[in-house]
Amino acid sequence: MVTVVSLGGSIVAPGEVDTEFLKNFVSVIRSFIDADADRHFIFVVGGGAPARRYQNAYREVSANAFKNDEADWVGIMATRLNAQLVKAVMCEWCNQDVVTNPLEVDPLTGRVLVAAGWKPGFSTDYDAVLLAERFGADMVINLSNIEKVYTADPKTDPSAQPIDKITWADFRAIVGDDWTPGKNVPFDPIASRHAQKIGLKVICAGGKDLNNLGKILRGEEFFGTEIY
Repeated sequence: MVTVVSLGGSIVAPGEVDTEFLKNFVSVIRSFIDADADRHFIFVVGGGAPARRYQNAYREVSANAFKNDEADWVGIMATRLNAQLVKAVMCEWCNQDVVTNPLEVDPLTGRVLVAAGWKPGFSTDYDAVLLAERFGADMVINLSNIEKVYTADPKTDPSAQPIDKITWADFRAIVGDDWTPGKNVPFDPIASRHAQKIGLKVICAGGKDLNNLGKILRGEEFFGTEIY
């Protein structure tokens, strides 16, 4: 069984690296690996605060010469740094290099595989969808600083309502179809389009609540949004 987790950079590095979270995250993963010899995990790690900090610096310095592709590359490098850290803390479970191209990945040889950003025009959410497709996972768990999908941005729309379940068609009507570097949506529009195409389910949940993650992994009732 392969479980794919899109691990938001905002969880790993919301400002500084959240070492307490990483310690607890490793402990949770260990409990599932120890309990089930057939359980494998793929973690696709985002860029978090370092990505946005460096993208903002590029935007400020470049002024009229700003290019989306260059901003994407800056963010991608941040995902690779975060992913290398996650690989390192997974120790002996992860014996393969960090994946940077989800279309060119070897079969799993360890219990954990870690992936990072690929190329401009795509987020790590899209990488997670491609890896789920490659390894036959029927679901991606998307952990971020967004605990649920809302009908609109609750920061700007006080009438926004949380959603427990939503179809891909309705979700895509909320987030649109375009991707821009650093776009802050529950799940990347490009990834959403492909997930809908292949019939993949995505669960969006708050990444800091590891008890809730345990419920998701056990197939129990959880706090979050299911997109199908």
